[in-house]
Amino acid sequence: MPLPKINSSEEAIKLEDQHGAHNYHPLPAVLSRGEGVHVWDVEGNKYYDFLSAYSAVNQGHCHPKIVGAMHEQASKLALTSRAFHNDVLGAYEKYATEYFGFDKLLPMNTGAEAVETAIKIARKWAYERKGVKETEAEIIVCENNFHGRTTTVISFSNDEDARRNFGPYTPGFTKIPYDDPEALEAALKANPNVAGFLVEPIQGEAGVYTPADDFMQKAKDICSKYNVLFMADEIQTGIGRTGGLLAVCGHCTCEAHCERQETYTKPDILILGKALSGGNYPVSAVLADNEVMDVIQPGQHGSTFGGNPVAAAVAVAALDVIRDEQLTQNARKMGKLFRRLMDDYIRESNIVNLVRGRGLLNAIVINDSPESTTAWDICMALKENGLLAKPTHGNIIRFAPPLVMSEEQLRDCVNIITSTLKQFEK
Repeated sequence: MPLPKINSSEEAIKLEDQHGAHNYHPLPAVLSRGEGVHVWDVEGNKYYDFLSAYSAVNQGHCHPKIVGAMHEQASKLALTSRAFHNDVLGAYEKYATEYFGFDKLLPMNTGAEAVETAIKIARKWAYERKGVKETEAEIIVCENNFHGRTTTVISFSNDEDARRNFGPYTPGFTKIPYDDPEALEAALKANPNVAGFLVEPIQGEAGVYTPADDFMQKAKDICSKYNVLFMADEIQTGIGRTGGLLAVCGHCTCEAHCERQETYTKPDILILGKALSGGNYPVSAVLADNEVMDVIQPGQHGSTFGGNPVAAAVAVAALDVIRDEQLTQNARKMGKLFRRLMDDYIRESNIVNLVRGRGLLNAIVINDSPESTTAWDICMALKENGLLAKPTHGNIIRFAPPLVMSEEQLRDCVNIITSTLKQFEK
């Protein structure tokens, strides 16, 4: 039977409340259509999307090339499982490994699955290549990390809402402060059983916490010194979002690095998701060179949907769009403009302390306690003024529009943001 027509936002929210698990607290905007940088709600109100589905929609909503690739492939062959080969997967793997500069790709579906996959690969590498005794491998992670919400991942989370009453927790993880090379070296020096260092190049969920420009390179050098895998979780930060194809580019301004990752801080394991499909389909991937990836053999890891033909076709189209439309370069240019315009406002503001970020992944810190409702109230006011954003960590508002945003649109959005903030000035 066809789904019943939803006639109002109130009706849609009521249905979710009655029949869905209450594991999210969304802003009360019920969206029914999207195109480019805009979305529309059930009542037809138009908004700028300043979250991009947590950076999944880098290429803009419903990009015709990506949607076209999905429709064309789904009409021919959608799923075979990995019991058989299909005629798209190998071409996608070749394209993506050359695009990012790795030997091999292991395809999965969601970001959390990709993180779990990377952890398994790192542990197996430690036992079979580094000589760590089985079951004793350790993964170093950072405080205030966000790598998903699976049982393993919440075991090393600082977020008590995500952790509480979900134990017993998975052992094998050590937390160190973020952006602290000395703490990383001390942890590796103290424990010869470390398999890998799992890190976000920018901590998005923690409030777009942006480390020192040289943190990634220092971390990679330290990992290499102690024969430890440097594992970059670029699910939210990668694929153009921060003004480099990957956020491990730091503040690199070389155009070539945004097209081909040849001389950058190369991870030993790269974890991708979200924008790998432009938000149109669940696609994630783990990339590594042969010496690491070849520890995985038939029967040791898999996914019924991982590497399906639709996902492969969609991912190729999504990566094409990033390259062909120079969205990485646009993110760098628009991000600099956004932070400059916001800094101009903040100099005279008493409601905003600072703006931080890189490319088009940015956040403002509200001058109120994390326990206050001020950031939420500001986001509700932004919604009424035609822009959608969401608070994180209480008093921080994250801004991450699609990378297809033009300068005219960005300036319009900054005007909406600043005029809304002025309503809250003390």
